[in-house]
Amino acid sequence: MNEPAWVQHAIWWHVYPLGFVGAEKAATEDPAAAHRLLDLVPWLDYAVELGASGLALGPVFASETHGYDTTDYFRIDARLGTSEDFDTLVREAHRRGLRILLDGVFNHTGRSFGPFQDVLAQGPGAATASWFSLDWPEGATPGAEPGYRDFEGHHHLVALNHGEPAVADFVTDVMEHWLRRGADGWRLDAAYAVPSSFWAGVTARVRASHPDAYFVGEYIHGDYASEVRAGGLDSATQYELWKAVWSSLNDANLFELAAALERHNALLGSFAPLTFLGNHDVTRIASRLTDPALLPHAVAVLLTVGGTPSLYYGDEQGYRGIKEDRAGGDDDVRPLFPPAPGNLSPVGRPVFDVHQELIGVRRRHPWLHRAKTEVLQLSNEVLAYRVAAENPEALVVALNLSSDAQPVPATGALSVLAGQATLDARSGTATLPPRAWAVLG
Repeated sequence: MNEPAWVQHAIWWHVYPLGFVGAEKAATEDPAAAHRLLDLVPWLDYAVELGASGLALGPVFASETHGYDTTDYFRIDARLGTSEDFDTLVREAHRRGLRILLDGVFNHTGRSFGPFQDVLAQGPGAATASWFSLDWPEGATPGAEPGYRDFEGHHHLVALNHGEPAVADFVTDVMEHWLRRGADGWRLDAAYAVPSSFWAGVTARVRASHPDAYFVGEYIHGDYASEVRAGGLDSATQYELWKAVWSSLNDANLFELAAALERHNALLGSFAPLTFLGNHDVTRIASRLTDPALLPHAVAVLLTVGGTPSLYYGDEQGYRGIKEDRAGGDDDVRPLFPPAPGNLSPVGRPVFDVHQELIGVRRRHPWLHRAKTEVLQLSNEVLAYRVAAENPEALVVALNLSSDAQPVPATGALSVLAGQATLDARSGTATLPPRAWAVLG
């Protein structure tokens, strides 16, 4: 495992910049749109107050529309600002102790990507024709439109040919360029669609000059551990745990969550997964839960199990939003944020307080990063688990979905660190009120 030491303390606040600043839906060179990236600066102290230690940015590079159709990997999107604005954001973040994670879309590009435009203009003889998987019509000449491999049927997203050495050189150059400008790591979009051998070669080259860089791949299903190992990555997105958290709470079936925690334990044997309750691609947790009152239960799981937690902007305020499978269907989960924290509605403060309380527990127990869970009590509506790493310390986490008070084992616990419970340290038990949760230690 290559994970840099600083990642043990990482808790990301994940922002989708184009939505956060209210950028236009399509590319523009309008000077009035400049410098919006600086709109994030007033929120850095908020991220620190929340307890985050890093800012995970969605796409910031020049693109056609939503950022995942990149056109120039060496230029900040004009709707967000300039490279100098990026430098300012990084400088202000680092001054507050916040790391920066960038979103790298290296499986595919937008059609306006320069090397692909060269192909369209110059035909089969273009120097960059080998960068893509092309199917030319017979007798093709410059200006002809080839067939090409795209990303999951989205024809405006042109898949790169990862068997072409020049593509690996290009991706390496992009990563190193922004790491030199102060980024601390990369989220690799659609990593599952790229051969692991490609990631292995690129990350090895980048680590040679940036040994503290962090690489997390987007994987939705499959053998996460083998993909991380084969790709030379540090982590993968933990979609299995994400699904189990909200599904088990909705169905009052905590057996599903317990099973997912066992799988999670196995992953922790080789790497620390990126854990989350929300991101730019999924319905918000407050909307996903049938009973939003159980949101704190979900947050308690996220912030007490092993891994590297990521909090999607607005989730810590109880924001709602539903992802829909249609054009513009992501807009509801990629909203404009207010100009400054003081403009937030007070309605979200209780949810913020829960996040802050649990992040505080995690920051005081950094060993949770690689800790594993042991189920102590399990029924459809009650789950208690012990979480521990290779040290004498341990915590007990308990969830009660029932309408009755429930006793749970809490051997070794001396106090209630978060949530609600009555602890009897002498008997090693705790009682949770109806539909309550607690962290004991």
